[in-house]
Amino acid sequence: MAKTPTFKQFLAEFPDDDACLEHLMRTRYGDRHECGGCGKSAHYYRIKKRCQYACEYCGYQVAPKAGTPFEKSRTSLHSWFFAMFLFCASRNGVSAKELERQLGVTYKTAWRMARLIREYMGEVDGEGPLGGPGRKPVEADKAFIGGRDKQGEDDKAVVLGMVERDGELVTRVIPDRREFTVVDGVVEVINPGAKVATDEARAFRNLRDYGYHHGTVNHARKEYVRGDIHTNTVEGFWNLFKGAYRGTYVHVSPKYLQTYLHEFEYRWNLRKHGHLMLPILLQAFSKPVRRAPSGAAIGQSVA
Repeated sequence: MAKTPTFKQFLAEFPDDDACLEHLMRTRYGDRHECGGCGKSAHYYRIKKRCQYACEYCGYQVAPKAGTPFEKSRTSLHSWFFAMFLFCASRNGVSAKELERQLGVTYKTAWRMARLIREYMGEVDGEGPLGGPGRKPVEADKAFIGGRDKQGEDDKAVVLGMVERDGELVTRVIPDRREFTVVDGVVEVINPGAKVATDEARAFRNLRDYGYHHGTVNHARKEYVRGDIHTNTVEGFWNLFKGAYRGTYVHVSPKYLQTYLHEFEYRWNLRKHGHLMLPILLQAFSKPVRRAPSGAAIGQSVA
């Protein structure tokens, strides 16, 4: 199993801002592409002292950072790339305080960078669908995150986790633990006809009515495995996330909880391909498809 690149390997590939910008440009546009100004298949050259490239024929410009999390940021592109490296290399998550120390930026800047990277990891990772006829079982389980656990108060966030054996994992922050709320989350992610394994929580009791082959284990009676029915995989993910929640983040606002889950989903789903985590994250910026008007950030004619 190939490992995540080391810091030394990262620096060899991305030593400075220029290398990062060149990578971003060639990833989004390739070495040659159809010019939005003259329509020719053109190579674009870097404009000195600017983060833009110009067509070799007509001078039409494109800005590689447009439409990415870096577009309006005054933080160096190299710092952004290094921050994404840290997110991919970490097992227990990256806090804004850690980014502040590593990058030498303000806490406000570090927090914004972390939020945007987590959101982007969620976009790249996607969400299912999981399971289905002929595929491996899907485990589903609820977790309760945060809150002060005061007696008589239900202030914890409810999260639904679903993972296909040897496949991908999807999490959803849901409004409450009621049956129709939980089942809605299941139906959105898990294909009809799938074999679904859960515990005996009331919210899962009627899954057969929705076309699933539903099996349960009774944790209250210390039953954790029955044949191929168990929830050990998804519970392992919860243990990993809750450990980071307590040790790395200390507190997470319910408003942004899903983005933290996206961060852990991304690493979990690529855990057997650590060497691909950073390249996938750095190559997933889509090329703008619309033609930008004159003066726009994406491209402008200077002919």
